[in-house]
Amino acid sequence: MKKTLSLALGLLLLYSLSPGRRSAANGLSEKEKKTQVSQRVKAEVRHLGAGKSSAVRVVLYDKTKYQGHITEVGEEFFVVADAKTGRTAPIAYSEVKGIKGNNFSTGAKIGIGLGAAAAAAIIIGVIRGRPREEKGPETGCKLSGVSPENCPDTCICAL
Repeated sequence: MKKTLSLALGLLLLYSLSPGRRSAANGLSEKEKKTQVSQRVKAEVRHLGAGKSSAVRVVLYDKTKYQGHITEVGEEFFVVADAKTGRTAPIAYSEVKGIKGNNFSTGAKIGIGLGAAAAAAIIIGVIRGRPREEKGPETGCKLSGVSPENCPDTCICAL
């Protein structure tokens, strides 16, 4: 029974890793993949919007990289202003291999600030509210052969 189960699992693993299986699952041509990527990039750029707060890093299929902010959003392209020089570059959505950006809205910035302030207040409250430890017998004073009745209060005694 165990051998049959092991054999079945092994065959299933080989089948799932076979090259024909992977290409059939992916099934999209290179053109279709680029179209999907450009649609995703277009949606991301529209979500970020234009302005100095919409910082992006863009990588093109020809390995050109841009870093700056979006100044204009069009139907077939968007324009990125370089962070250092301020020079602008129009970029077609179909040329973009990947894009990363952020644009926190005012509400998100306020929420982050309030969350940080609340966390700081909780930490300060926990530290101030903690009771102080009372000093007990010194742990460095160990006496052997002394009965507990004759042991000084500042020591630990053992028979």
